[in-house]
Amino acid sequence: MKPLLGISLKVLSAFVFTLMSAGLKTLTSLYPVGEIVFFRSVFALIPLLIWLSWQGDLINAIRTDNIPGHFLRGLIGTSGMYLGFAALAYLPLHDTIAIGYASPLIVVILAALLLKEKVRAYRWTAVGIGFVGVLIMLSPYLRLNPLSGGGQSLGAFFALVGAFCSAGATIQVRRLTMTERTGAIVFYFFILASGLSLLTLPLGWKPPPLSDLLFFVLVGTLGGIGQILLTQSYRYADTSILAPFEYTTMIWALLLGWFVFGDLPTAAVMIGAAIVAGTGLFIVWRERRLGLERAKELETAAQRPGG
Repeated sequence: MKPLLGISLKVLSAFVFTLMSAGLKTLTSLYPVGEIVFFRSVFALIPLLIWLSWQGDLINAIRTDNIPGHFLRGLIGTSGMYLGFAALAYLPLHDTIAIGYASPLIVVILAALLLKEKVRAYRWTAVGIGFVGVLIMLSPYLRLNPLSGGGQSLGAFFALVGAFCSAGATIQVRRLTMTERTGAIVFYFFILASGLSLLTLPLGWKPPPLSDLLFFVLVGTLGGIGQILLTQSYRYADTSILAPFEYTTMIWALLLGWFVFGDLPTAAVMIGAAIVAGTGLFIVWRERRLGLERAKELETAAQRPGG
């Protein structure tokens, strides 16, 4: 374990993913979302396959006996990607990312319902407070009918539903990790996302000129590199150590939104994001503390005579 290296890779992956999102935001005004999903997924395969080949075990890395599980993960994840990219077309970069912070809170609920994980009162309380933060972030865009509030209300709706899809994909990934290698999970997701996005071809794709095609290559490659960096970070540090650094995406989003798009977040978004991030950090701290207590109890039990 090398915690500092793991943290560095996690922060770098957050920066790369935010840079990718900024690139995607410039493309959403020019191309249909389905086309963007396709190119982002296809070109993300390039660094992934290079990385798996470099590890010297490409065939075994993508071997699987659970195609239905990968398909379900691909369907949910692609839906989340589609909604997230659609949200970028209507919202500032930092608002889209901030609303996406609802996903870890939703994961706690889905883990309790679907995976039967034991969720204690502290986590339920944190989740409840976190959703107050989500409502504060959404308050400038809240409408009974998202279509009646203009583009930004629709974008906020897309971002929130995308967060639910992202949480569902996370739950499915947890199931897959019990039997599948990381390389296979990522590989089949990009393959399925590419295939599913082709279904939107009749909706009017636009042939990109060479300059835009190269930009698609750049954005997709950044997505693949970000995935590799994220995967590698978990080799060197525990999840509980790395999870708080996910919120560095807001720093990068604020800087890129300001310097590239000239956007500044509203007070509601900043306050709500701070509440959500704070509850997320509390959940991580609480789980790490409980993990240490359980480990200490097991160690004490093992040292007892006859234990």
